[in-house]
Amino acid sequence: MTEQEARQWIVDRFGVSRETLLDRFDAILRDEATRQNLISSGSFDQLWARHFVDSAQLIDAAAGAGEGVWLDVGTGAGMPGLVVAALIDRPVVLVEPRAKRADFLYRAAALLGIGDRVEVQPRRIESYRPAKPAAIVSARAVAELSQLIASTHHCTDSSTIWLLPKGRAAKSEVEAAAAKWQGSFHVEPSITQADSGIVIAQGVRPR
Repeated sequence: MTEQEARQWIVDRFGVSRETLLDRFDAILRDEATRQNLISSGSFDQLWARHFVDSAQLIDAAAGAGEGVWLDVGTGAGMPGLVVAALIDRPVVLVEPRAKRADFLYRAAALLGIGDRVEVQPRRIESYRPAKPAAIVSARAVAELSQLIASTHHCTDSSTIWLLPKGRAAKSEVEAAAAKWQGSFHVEPSITQADSGIVIAQGVRPR
């Protein structure tokens, strides 16, 4: 997927106004990159395909989620959580333990005009206690699947949809997690990386 194809993919699904919002986020990311290392310098050449569309593709899989927040764990530079917040109106909670990155996320949400529905939690997910279970949990390159579920399970209930990009290891991580966790697990192929998978799970509970 080229950068132009990625932009068109966003426009076709979310409209020009949302693409414009991501264009502003593009500029914010590039400006912040002069102060801290958010993503690898080489990946800016593929920012829309490798990061924006890669994040946005999770939204379709969340279509059946109930009311409640989208909880993104280890948001880092804003993927997928801040991209999701720019594209849909569901409230989003970004959990990011690194203070400098959490501060960036807070400022970026304000600059994008979506700070009223984006909450930044500058802490580890283990110490976050939500008022209500999350409708959706996402995390990108944070931890091995079983460990990730263990650290976030207290933020969920049986209706929570988990959307977890896991790369080439998706299927093997699901098989390993089955020893400790049960529920509905399946792996969807990523549209941005042919050999990568997204773990989609619901009804997750300990064995």
